[in-house]
Amino acid sequence: MKKSLAHLPKQKQDELEIIRDIILEKVPDVRMIVLFGSYARNEWVQDTHLEGNVTHVYESDFDILVAAKSKKAAEDFNAHDRVEKAIDATNQVKTPYSIIYHTFTEVKQRITEGHYFFSDIKKEGIYLYLKKGKYHLGPINVITPLQRKSIAEEHFKQWFKSAKEFYGAYESELQKRHNKIAAFLLHQATERFYSAVTLVFVNYRFRTHDIQRLGIKAVSYNVDFAKVFPRETNEQRKLFNLLKKAYVDARYKPSYRITKKQLEYLAKRVKILQRLTKKICKEKIESFI
Repeated sequence: MKKSLAHLPKQKQDELEIIRDIILEKVPDVRMIVLFGSYARNEWVQDTHLEGNVTHVYESDFDILVAAKSKKAAEDFNAHDRVEKAIDATNQVKTPYSIIYHTFTEVKQRITEGHYFFSDIKKEGIYLYLKKGKYHLGPINVITPLQRKSIAEEHFKQWFKSAKEFYGAYESELQKRHNKIAAFLLHQATERFYSAVTLVFVNYRFRTHDIQRLGIKAVSYNVDFAKVFPRETNEQRKLFNLLKKAYVDARYKPSYRITKKQLEYLAKRVKILQRLTKKICKEKIESFI
């Protein structure tokens, strides 16, 4: 694993230092913090392009792995939430970011098992922090392309099917005029389509219900996903936020309101996501042989 961030602009390096320091402050028993993904590979993108009358903006996010000593620290979602709030409160981290938490033992075990998500982190990652001591991840056990294809096929079968089932449940609740329940189910369908994509591409399901962050992940694998939910106008942003907030607000907040027309618009976008997910995932699965 590498140790230098010299390939990144100073502003990016400064942002990563802020994130690292906050993680070390808020999360106990951290063994290592690793930057992986596009910024580690120096393949990150900050791109704006015009297609017809629509401007598409895409920016890669920081992918960060935190390996803690204890399972308690790795699964302390309150601490993780405090990390994000502290980072955002600085108003100095402008790059989108995604932080995942595991125990050091789990990361090491996954690598020796040939889990290619974690193996790629070891091959391409950059240490932001490494606790002094004997913390080595061990050798990578490489799996065959045929094994990788089989794993991806199973993921796709499970999560694509689940997403379609939630979409069907959404249609049923919409007919009953249960708009808030319908919004939640449509959110779940969206989340599962995105999860199918990340599982097929990297064999990992990100532990977040934030469909905006999941969408950024999907775009990092194929830019066509950037077109699924356009957010160029105030109305488009409002509609997407209604879907984004549906996971919590549609279930628990009396103030949440969404109309049938708004749901139907969002459902059309989710159907586009469904078709694109099927196409891109099938292509990726076939590429493994």
